Amino acid sequence: MELTASTISLPARQADWASETQSDPRLLGEIARAVGGPFHVLNPRQFADNLVAFTDALVTAGVSGQVYFGKKANRSACWVPECASVGAGVDVASVPELVGALAGGVRGEDVMVTGAAKSADLLWLSARHRCVVAVDALDELDRVLAIGQAPPIRILLRLLPEKDQGSRFGLNPDEVDEALRRCAGAAVRMEGFSFHLGGYEVQSRARMAEVALEQCLRAREAGLPAESVSIGGGFAASYLDEADWTRFTEEYRPSWFHNGKNFTHFYPYHQAPTGADMLADVLASPLRGGTVASEFARTGTRLLLEPGRALLDQAGFTVFPVQGFKMRDSYGIVTVAGLSMSVSEQWKGSEFLPDPLLWPAEGPGGPVAACVGGSSCLEYDMLSWRKIPFPRPPRHGDLLVYPNTAGYQMDKNETRFHGLPLPGRVVVDGAGWRIEGGDGR
Repeated sequence: MELTASTISLPARQADWASETQSDPRLLGEIARAVGGPFHVLNPRQFADNLVAFTDALVTAGVSGQVYFGKKANRSACWVPECASVGAGVDVASVPELVGALAGGVRGEDVMVTGAAKSADLLWLSARHRCVVAVDALDELDRVLAIGQAPPIRILLRLLPEKDQGSRFGLNPDEVDEALRRCAGAAVRMEGFSFHLGGYEVQSRARMAEVALEQCLRAREAGLPAESVSIGGGFAASYLDEADWTRFTEEYRPSWFHNGKNFTHFYPYHQAPTGADMLADVLASPLRGGTVASEFARTGTRLLLEPGRALLDQAGFTVFPVQGFKMRDSYGIVTVAGLSMSVSEQWKGSEFLPDPLLWPAEGPGGPVAACVGGSSCLEYDMLSWRKIPFPRPPRHGDLLVYPNTAGYQMDKNETRFHGLPLPGRVVVDGAGWRIEGGDGR
């Protein structure tokens, strides 16, 4: 990694399948011609490997449970059949997401419905398909109880986290007591509790798991089943090597960015532990003379979890055709076909930091640093404010590859601004590649 006063290199970690796809001298060019604009490349096999790793972590720890894919992290349809094939579930928060999960082969019993103040249609459809609903408020519980069908609707009660009392989600202790009172004897199956924590701390998840287990034991004393705890998502992914991330955070300067733009926060692009290893650490955390895993086993409680980003780690990347390039003093400005809405971190007042790759890398000219702008008329439509080191000046017809974008980056905020179509979706697997509908259906 070379560091100068004007730029820094942040090479992305990449899975073998992604590196092989990008190194093919023809493949990305063929896809670009077929799609005719920006596109996302998706790899369901990598997703399946990540999913199996989480499931194996539960088995290794001796814990009964289930993994639910947090569907909001990516709306492509190709992930859901992978869940169905291994008996995993899907976490949804809308009627279209629920319908998509069912259409992809996941049984209603394997769907968890989360989110705030769910619509009447979503609650009714969840009841019809035996989904489990994470109830977020007392008035929502009343609407659930009013459905009153047989068999009764399955629910979890979502807890307000101890460490995040300002959260708008979850029931505080008094509300939990009232919810348990309303559930007793009602036409509902109260299966346990759920919570979701921000950040990526192992110990805080272990502590909230303890709180939820205690609530389950209380609920059982009141005659409720309460056999499950969902510990939510928030499992980390690591995009960069530790040395590169440390160098960036220690040496950060606004001069590395177009117009000297200054950022106040970044996603932690290097973390440890990540993914299934982080789950294993949560399960191994000390609790009551044993571990979190042993307490779940001792109390006969199932552990549920809802990872999104971590299941999609290394499962996709995004490609933008280059439309133009110009020099401004010491660095260049690349304009691509596409919008920064396809790299969602930019729309949270931050920056997606792993280096995009120029395809093909070979060509006339020497190394150059350049920021990357979208094709809209907006000054702030920037895919990369940072001055990226490229091996040569990008040219019209080249491609820029943004690595590891499947988790929350590639479609969270996408829009048809200027009437532009959404990026195409291309599924790559051992049989070749195919185009999936641009809206993920």
